[in-house]
Amino acid sequence: MSRKVTVIGAGNVGSTIAYTLSLGTIASQIVLIDINKDKAEGEVMDIVQGASFREPITVIAGDYEDARDSDIVIITSGMGRKPGQSRIDLAQTNVNIMKDIASKIAPVAPNALYVIVSNPVDVMTYVFTKISGIPEQQIIGSGTILDTARLRYCLSDSYKVAQKNIHAYVYGEHGDTSFIPWSLADVSGCSLAEYEDLMIKKGVIDTPLDPEETLKYVQKSGGDIIAKKGATFYGVSASVNKILSALVAAYDSVATVSSMMHGEYGIDDVCISTMTIIGPNGVKGKVPVELTFDEQQKLRASADALKKVIASIEI
Repeated sequence: MSRKVTVIGAGNVGSTIAYTLSLGTIASQIVLIDINKDKAEGEVMDIVQGASFREPITVIAGDYEDARDSDIVIITSGMGRKPGQSRIDLAQTNVNIMKDIASKIAPVAPNALYVIVSNPVDVMTYVFTKISGIPEQQIIGSGTILDTARLRYCLSDSYKVAQKNIHAYVYGEHGDTSFIPWSLADVSGCSLAEYEDLMIKKGVIDTPLDPEETLKYVQKSGGDIIAKKGATFYGVSASVNKILSALVAAYDSVATVSSMMHGEYGIDDVCISTMTIIGPNGVKGKVPVELTFDEQQKLRASADALKKVIASIEI
């Protein structure tokens, strides 16, 4: 099936997403757009010169007119985080970039599904939803899907069990107010507490996992990677491709992505990550999973933190 995917932003994240896409079957045509045309052209040259080792695909460095009638648009543009900088600190600078992009891409790809990756992603998803004129069900923020992947890796590595058997999630902001709703966590239907007790008895682990240290690992991983290598892009590329797989599948999927809230858990008018149904038609809705009182309070606190940032920026 012919499918055009446009990636806006040819930095570390955007170019890695484009390369990963080129290896699969999601896209038959990839358009890479960047304000630095030479950078986009160089990335495309590097990608296409390996074309003989994979299925035929068209990859071009283009402009917004080349993105016309795209099926999926991925927005990664923005200033990257510097060591020690929070995602929220980036807000106004990247909002201004997003406003410029929205004015150019929305008119040429009004029917596309949009995946927002630019940080702070929940704020950027909200801004794009408010200013683009694109129906909100077509707009998905990558949200905490990467945080969830980091959590599952941490649990998998600790318990020595395959990640596919672990059902655990990160909710809230993709950032410092995110949290783990432990009440939802299990290993193949066995509660995490029960499974952990079994692993202790079998000598796989010596002591129970520390929930606070686990959350700290999830929240600080991105900053740690940036401090060591300057940027994160492999994990986020894998996460975005997981979202894209859901958007082109025959059936809907459930993922912790960021989308507009409409009263769920008493939260309204903010984009934040909870269990969300996504598929070929974009966002179908939120899954009303029951949370404990404490977890609901944490989710509302995360939403309030995002609303405070939104109130401080000029849209």
